[in-house]
Amino acid sequence: GWKQVQNPPFFLFLDFSLETPLYIVNHGEAGPIRCNRCKAYMCPYMQFMEGGRRYQCGFCSCINEVPVQYFQHLDHMGRRMDLYERPELSLGSYEFIATLDYCKNNKPPNPPAYIFMIDVSYNNIKSGLVKLICEELKTLLDRLPKEEGAETSAIKVGFVTYNKILHFYNVKSALAQPQMMVVSDVAEMFVPLLDGFLVNFQESRAVINNLLDQIPDMFAETNESETVFAPVIQAGLEALKAAECSGKLFIFQSSIPTAEAPGKLKNRDDKKLVGTEKEKTLFQPQRGVYEQLTKDCVAQGCCVDLFLFPNQYVDIATMGDVPSHTGGSIYKYSNFQVEMNGQQFLSDLRRDVEKSIGFDAIMRVRTGTGFRATDFFGAIYMNNTTDVEMAAVDCDKAVTVEFKHDDTLSEETGAVMQCALLYTTIGGQRRLRIHNLSLNCSSQLSELYKSCETDALINFFAKSAYRAMLNQPLKTVREILVNQTAHMLACYRKNCASPSAASQLILPDAMKVFPVYMNSLLKTPTLVGSTELSTDDRAFHRLLVNAMGVEETQVLLYPRLIPLHTMDVSSEAIPAPVRCSEERLSESGIFLLENGLSMFLWLGQACPPDLIQNLFNVPSLGITNVFQPTSLPVLDNAHSRKIHSIISSISQQRATSMKLLIVKQKDRSEMLFRQHLVEDKGLHGGASYMDFLCYVHREIRQLLT
Repeated sequence: GWKQVQNPPFFLFLDFSLETPLYIVNHGEAGPIRCNRCKAYMCPYMQFMEGGRRYQCGFCSCINEVPVQYFQHLDHMGRRMDLYERPELSLGSYEFIATLDYCKNNKPPNPPAYIFMIDVSYNNIKSGLVKLICEELKTLLDRLPKEEGAETSAIKVGFVTYNKILHFYNVKSALAQPQMMVVSDVAEMFVPLLDGFLVNFQESRAVINNLLDQIPDMFAETNESETVFAPVIQAGLEALKAAECSGKLFIFQSSIPTAEAPGKLKNRDDKKLVGTEKEKTLFQPQRGVYEQLTKDCVAQGCCVDLFLFPNQYVDIATMGDVPSHTGGSIYKYSNFQVEMNGQQFLSDLRRDVEKSIGFDAIMRVRTGTGFRATDFFGAIYMNNTTDVEMAAVDCDKAVTVEFKHDDTLSEETGAVMQCALLYTTIGGQRRLRIHNLSLNCSSQLSELYKSCETDALINFFAKSAYRAMLNQPLKTVREILVNQTAHMLACYRKNCASPSAASQLILPDAMKVFPVYMNSLLKTPTLVGSTELSTDDRAFHRLLVNAMGVEETQVLLYPRLIPLHTMDVSSEAIPAPVRCSEERLSESGIFLLENGLSMFLWLGQACPPDLIQNLFNVPSLGITNVFQPTSLPVLDNAHSRKIHSIISSISQQRATSMKLLIVKQKDRSEMLFRQHLVEDKGLHGGASYMDFLCYVHREIRQLLT
């Protein structure tokens, strides 16, 4: 189980978004230089000796011969003369070109493929979604990601439509018209054509555009409402296998797969389980075909991205299982309407298709003596305890690594670690990305608390609690989180704080905000356990957080509440956020709240009329029949321009598109907004920040006595 930890573990966050391109090191056919014993890659922690003929590994201390072609003399300080000309000797991060030994079957990989798989059942046709997707793809496919310096993208594309059966399309450039091939035996899925299914968009543009025009019309009269799901993933996987490449499936699905087929799901949503020992079963994926699919997808480097458009329960815990273990993303648009959610969906789709990504990745974290990596959290798959496998890894995903001490660490040498990620680029090149990190060690607890990283801690606690809840009652998981908080703070009080009255709560400077984040985590939809929340929303939230980096969990657990009524319209800056509590709202104010997933514009009852006029082009909030704002008009005045610029700069920092909800004080919709004021009492349960602080303080005092 998930227990109290006496020796605090520490964590590493691997965030795959890069500010600047990395240096690429090519050692030719010999490949990267590695330690003979622990297999660590050449890096700044290797110590050269004997005039440069040997080096000692900084991780396992093994002494290695320097290959002849890599030899270089040492200077009077014992450093290599070429130290600053070689990225791998002077930088923390760089890439090696991998040799054929690092490729599947010792063959250079083919460039990846993107397959678009569109559910054309009644719901998706009726809502206008299918037409929307087809129109968008005509221009979006021009923006497929490409290698630095390449003219066009090397990524191939393919198209499938489906309901109870699957339709594959031949879009070979030589054809005048696309050809459809149908597979109705979904139990024995195969790809009915090899040549012409995966093509280069530039070459087949005319045929593809022709197909995208035809799809909405072909199914316009459909009344088929049942769908399959597992056979769709299987079909995409088989296509990638046949083409001997990795890639990504973009699946657009509207309902739970109830048609007779492998992976058929039944509605198992049961609110009566909330708060009981069996609540955890709601979040466990249904076993069987999906487990095997995950394994096969990872082996092929097939990433699954799922766009869901549900009107009712779809069992996200199960449908999201393959995406969340293949480095994929899950997007959800409940009760989708083109006018309301169309733009939000298109922004997400564009980003998803265009973003930087690597395929068929495997990652290993090596450490010096005294500690080791013991646990990994993310949109990953683990077949053993050391290799982190990802069918794909992109710039919006992060992996959280937990380390444990297994021996003493030295204050002189510190703790060194190396993360090596082997992956295929979008151009089909095999590479190794190396990150090296060296940390100071201290025997003083007070030093540890001084440099503690609250945001990283909270990310780890969120991910480990969300994993633990699959095997333990939620009540237990919540108790453990509170206990861990009290233990960490009591340990500080006992060993580091200057003596003072027991009635005083003393927090280390670096952890001042830790309790507010922890309380917020306990109130997330996933952990709060209320029958008023939909099971799918809770499962969705759980899977999202699992792949998040530190910045995302930070803003999710403590949203930004930005006052807009007092801002300086001539300044470029975003106004400073205020504390996330109802106390900070004012009747005459306007506030923007965002947490990376949702965005609200809150309008106080006594908002100045000139401000309302500037933003909405109506004289007052009272004109309800006119004023039913679902969007913020773009108007030609300083206030309107400034707010739009704030919204757009926030949106650019976030991985998913946030639909703006406009909320008037005392309206019914205000409830949605209020549940994000994390310092107040939770709407669905959960303490206010002050109450939680008092509770933790009591626990600390008990521990100390």
